[in-house]
Amino acid sequence: MLLIFLLFTLLGGILLLIFIPSNKNLFLKQTAFSTSSLAFVISLLIWVGFDQSTSKFQYIININWLSIANVNLTLGVDGISLFFVIFTTLIFSICLVASWFSIQKNLKIFLLSFLIMELIIILIFTSLDLIFFYIFFETILIPMFLVIGIWGSRERKIRAAYLFFFYTFTGSLLMLIAIVYIYHFVGTTNYEVLSTIHFSEYSQKWLWLAFFASFAIKVPMLPFHIWLPEAHVEAPTAGSVILAGLLLKLGFYGFVRFSLGLLPMASIYFTPFIFSLSILGIIYTSLTAIRQTDLKRLIAYTSVAHMNLIVIGLFTNTIIGVESALLQGLSHGFVSSALFLIIGVLYDRWHSRVIKYYSGLVHIMPIFISIFFFFTLANLGLPGTSNFVGEFLLLISIFDINSTTCFFAAFSMILGGAYSLWLFNRVAYGNIKLISLDINLREFIFFLPLIFGTLIMGIYPNIFLKLMHASISNLVVS
Repeated sequence: MLLIFLLFTLLGGILLLIFIPSNKNLFLKQTAFSTSSLAFVISLLIWVGFDQSTSKFQYIININWLSIANVNLTLGVDGISLFFVIFTTLIFSICLVASWFSIQKNLKIFLLSFLIMELIIILIFTSLDLIFFYIFFETILIPMFLVIGIWGSRERKIRAAYLFFFYTFTGSLLMLIAIVYIYHFVGTTNYEVLSTIHFSEYSQKWLWLAFFASFAIKVPMLPFHIWLPEAHVEAPTAGSVILAGLLLKLGFYGFVRFSLGLLPMASIYFTPFIFSLSILGIIYTSLTAIRQTDLKRLIAYTSVAHMNLIVIGLFTNTIIGVESALLQGLSHGFVSSALFLIIGVLYDRWHSRVIKYYSGLVHIMPIFISIFFFFTLANLGLPGTSNFVGEFLLLISIFDINSTTCFFAAFSMILGGAYSLWLFNRVAYGNIKLISLDINLREFIFFLPLIFGTLIMGIYPNIFLKLMHASISNLVVS
């Protein structure tokens, strides 16, 4: 019932926004924020009622759609998807607060786009039917395309929106062909049924490659990463937060749920390929990040590096590897979202993201710089923060499989320290070039849950790991 209530809360908020006049700006904002906040509370109730002792899907919803073709809308939550649902509702609430004053043009469409995105992303994380997963996976492109194309900050925003749409849509077409093949072979696209089917090794390889084309673009992995920095630079702050915090996780989630869950033999077969591609991606994007002059583009490249490290841990195909990958995925959501919000605070004041324009902010914005310093340390994996726990467990799992890969993966942490500390040094210290007030109460409030989540995950990660364990154990063993 709670999952139904969550979905209908968001749907009700969307319908309510449609009928509110476009000139009622405050009422529109309050309605959108109240809807997203209520969704977050409901997601916490789902966590409270979640049974961590079983790997079975809970809060099941089954709606007949095409009974004659044995295709039905089936939704459910397990230990793998639970925290992604909670994080989705949290991050959208934060984004609406962050955009409270910065978005004025076409406000109603902006708020509708965000609530529709929130609903679709939750449907992606809870979908237990391949057809509907594909439908939702593709539908999310439309509102994000609008967010980048309409509320982007520069003239290249249209190009960035089309680049985002073209890359992700093209890759997903191969996934559709794979789903059609699976339906033809099995007669259903229900995930729970498919998890009991053993495809031949030859079929698994081709199916795996088809899914890989779609998920690798979303992560993104080399050489499919071109769209991400461009989209980040052009998107508004809230759009960048959703891109880094959630949309990148859709490809990662697809790898967990479908590549590992349905095609285990092919996943093992392609593990050396994944390791090699991910290591190249980590080193290339880390080095590229160091030479960036745009704040957003720098953080975008660091996101690619972190996500590629997560993918390596995922394809160790061990319980600790998959658990640490999920934990690090959530951690990346907290830290990268906060870093893009930090850039948004600067952009709202001076309307520039060129690094050389900023200097000496520690003298005029001490609270802001303190928050920036905290997330800089979290980004490079300081003990006590979420990234340290995730990266430590990732390196343990990778070392057990391949020590050479572990060496290069650990080298990424050195590069991470280089670009993180150098960026902070350039912005915080030096001669004062700009004058401004420190962050206000609204800005401080939307950073608080991200700080809290980063600390809790770093200090006591077992809160998260124990709920994932049953589902991941079943996934890896199967």
